This record gives sequence, C-alpha cells and structure tokens, in this order.
Amino acid sequence: MSVEAQKSLQLKVAEAGQQDVGKGFVRLDRSHIHALGLGRDDIVEIRGKRATAAVVVPAAAEDEGLDLVRMDGLVRHNANVGIGDTVEVAKAEWQEARRIVLSPAKADMRIQGSGDALRPTLLGRPLVEGDLISTSVFQQPRDQTQRDAFAEFFSDSFFRSFFQSPAFGLMEIRLIVSSTAPHGIVRVTEETEIELAAEHMEPAERERIDVTYDDIGGMKPVIAKVREMIELPLKHPELFDRLGIDSPKGILLHGPSGTGKTLLAKAVAHESGAFFKVINGPEIMGKFYGESEERLRQIFAEAEQNAPAIVLIDEIDSIAPRRAEVTGEVERRVVAQLLTLMDGLKSRRHIIVVAATNRVDAVDPALRRPGRFDREIFIGVPDETGRLEILQIHTRGMPRAPDVDLAKLAAVTHGYSLTLPESSVMLRHASRNASSSIPSRHAGFVEESLRASTACTMDDRASIESR
Repeated sequence: MSVEAQKSLQLKVAEAGQQDVGKGFVRLDRSHIHALGLGRDDIVEIRGKRATAAVVVPAAAEDEGLDLVRMDGLVRHNANVGIGDTVEVAKAEWQEARRIVLSPAKADMRIQGSGDALRPTLLGRPLVEGDLISTSVFQQPRDQTQRDAFAEFFSDSFFRSFFQSPAFGLMEIRLIVSSTAPHGIVRVTEETEIELAAEHMEPAERERIDVTYDDIGGMKPVIAKVREMIELPLKHPELFDRLGIDSPKGILLHGPSGTGKTLLAKAVAHESGAFFKVINGPEIMGKFYGESEERLRQIFAEAEQNAPAIVLIDEIDSIAPRRAEVTGEVERRVVAQLLTLMDGLKSRRHIIVVAATNRVDAVDPALRRPGRFDREIFIGVPDETGRLEILQIHTRGMPRAPDVDLAKLAAVTHGYSLTLPESSVMLRHASRNASSSIPSRHAGFVEESLRASTACTMDDRASIESR
C-alpha cells in the first residue's frame, strides 16, 4: 500500500461472520490498521453511497494480506453498499454524543422503557444520524484476544433489564438513530443522554431494512447462485453487454414450504439496492373482467419506472397454474398476460422477475421456457450446519443459559427448516420454562408475567425430540 493512501484506503466489502452480526464493528487486515494509524478500538469512517462509522477490529487469520473490509448487513445498509462493492475507509473524526434519539425501525412496533437501559449495549459505539442498529446480545468470545478487544463495549445486561416484554419477544430488536447532538459521527459515553422514542421516527431519506444476507442461514451456496443471477446483472449490466449474452430475466425458486424462498428474494433486493415489488399470488385476482391483468401491468410498469427492480411473485402456482388443468377463464387470461409481460422484459433492461413456489409442477410449462423463468433454483431443507446457522440467527437477541448447546439442538432437529414460526414455538416454550433471573432493580421494565423469560435452557430439548 502506497504512502499517499494512508489517509484513506479503497477496500472491497466482504460478508461478516455470524459472530460479528449486529455488533457495530468491521474487520480490517492489521497492515491496513497500521497504515491508517489506528489503535485499539478506534473508529473508522466508511464512505460508500452514504457515510457511516464502525469500531475497527483485526481481521481473522485467513483474511491477512487481503484488501477486504468485513462488515455485516446493517453496516452495509448504513453505508448503502453491497457485497463486492468498493468503499473508502478512513480514520474517523468523532465527537462525544451529548444526546441521541432512537426509535423502532418498524412502523408497527411500539416501545415502552427508558433509554438508559440501552447504555450497556451502546457504550462506546459510534453512531450517525439515520443509522440502523441492532440490540443483539453479545456472546462473549472464548478467544482471549477477541475478548480483550470487545469486552469494553458489549454486554448482555441490556436484555436482562429491558427487552423482556411481549412487544419484543425473544428476537433481536432493530432501532433507527433518529437524531444525534452534535451532528456527524458521535460516540456514546456515560454522559450521553439516550432518548428512546415509543414509536417509529425513521428519517425520511432512509429506507427501512427488513432483511439482509446475515438474516438467512443454511443457504450460502444458494445465495452465491442467486447473487450471480440477480445481483450481478442489476449492478453490472455492462459485463453481459461485453460478453454478448443476455442476462437472466426470470428465476424460479422452488422447494418445500418454509425454507426461505421469499426471504432470500427480499435480501437480494436490499443488498443489490434494487426497487422491490411483491405480488402475493391471489391478492391480484379481481372479480371484474380484466382487473387481474390490469393489476399485473401496473406492477410491471411501476417496476420499469423505478429500475433497477426486482418483482417477486410469491406462490406463483396460485395465479399461473397449468392452463390445461383449470376450468376458469380468469386463470388463463392471467397466465397469458404474465407470458406477454415476461416476453416484454427483453426490451426492459434492469428488471428481474423472481417467482417462488412449493409446487413447481403445478406452474404452467410455458412460463418455464427460455426467456421467461429459464433459471430454476431448488431450495431444500437445511442440513445440520445450516440449522446451526439458523439457530444462531434466531437466538441473536436472546439471553441463553450456560448449558444451552445450539450445536446439539441443530443435531436433534433433523428434517426441520427452523423457520421463524418453528423457532418461535421452540423459543416461547423455552421462555415459559426458564427460571426467574431478573434483578429486582430491573423489574420496572418487565411485565410480571414475563419475569421468568430471561434465559432459555436445554430442558426443552426433550420436547423437541418428542415432536
């Protein structure tokens, strides 16, 4: 790395490991850390399409010597970049935060509690107005080097004193930084006034994030395929022009229910920065002649106006069944209209249609021909490694008893997809059986009926095995 580049570095964005998700830090090679003049727990400014900040920690041994910056989906969202993009990384100029205002990232969520309960989790963390942050419980690493680097900032005491109410359940909570004083990059200190707004107060210029690749477990090979088929054509269409080939226009995701087909499409749309429109099967069907076809045309027209765009047709078998096997005229007209729209995508660049179904054989064969849904990806039930990743994701914001062994749970849940409903049932059952462990000084934040839900134990393994 040249001397002139020491004030800032151009690095390629890479995906963070599950253990780093929601912690507010990025990993850099030690040579890059020294080149930027950074010390332990210093803050870096990350400049993508938007500027954000994070605590810097050393990269893992396998990344040594690589020009990479590993960051989770939230930091990528805050910098408005995707995996594979190049960002500028520099030592940040920051100020101590006098006051910050946080609010729920979802409009349908309401929070009750004091902002001071967030201090153990946010202490020392850099924030920028408009950032999205996670309240994940930090699982202290076993490695002494990592423990020394992180222990100052992250603690699991937050959930013991605050997020034990029906409104939050047992999952991680995402908050938006609605405002900071002063403006710019600030760092939370013991003196920072933390205000927690009860309702959603997202800044107008920031879009709400629902899901990133970090929220999908057990699908790394599938994600790699989907990124190649969807993300690459949308972000770098010139590559296909140079090679003289057509980019995919339609991709069909099929597999058992609850394996993450819809979630994957949403993650790709966000990570690629594309406009995202969902067609939920039967919802487009109308009672008047031509109404269903008109709704389809409007959705595709909206996608064209906001290109690059991804149109997701969920449960496509319900609106485009085999025409030879249906008696209704409406279904035939909808299939014909969808065929026409798919054929028209050849002249509409930067629009990709993704369809999801668990009954691929019920879809009209004409839609599965080249030029329409010509790429098909099967998404099956996760294996043991995949189930472990999913359990790590679903317990990200959940305090756990020392005896909880996620690897053992993953081993005994063969055949389960461990989707959010399945995991929620398991976690709620665990919460009901957990022993009370909330200190009396935190009782004001927790409803009386939920004081026993602060930690899940392995006692619930038997109930899982018996199902």
